[in-house]
Amino acid sequence: MTQRLALVVMVGLLVNTAAILVLGSEQPPAQEEFIPIDQLPPEDQLPAAPLLITAYAIVWIVVFVYLWSIWRRLLVVEREVSELSRRADGDEESRS
Repeated sequence: MTQRLALVVMVGLLVNTAAILVLGSEQPPAQEEFIPIDQLPPEDQLPAAPLLITAYAIVWIVVFVYLWSIWRRLLVVEREVSELSRRADGDEESRS
């Protein structure tokens, strides 16, 4: 399951990187003078916002998946420790 998740994350990053390269390769014509931001069309005001939001979303998803996997492994370890403790208590009782 972890390998699938890693594959999905890697494919997502690859697609995102390809989109950045394709969209970033188109150079807009150089402007001759300063234009205040309130005079720009809405799509030119924050061109990187969707990519930034995507990057943050991917990072948070990876963090939560990592914490979830640690929690699952910790539950397995706790179960094994309690089983070993139960076995050790049973061995001590049978010896006496």
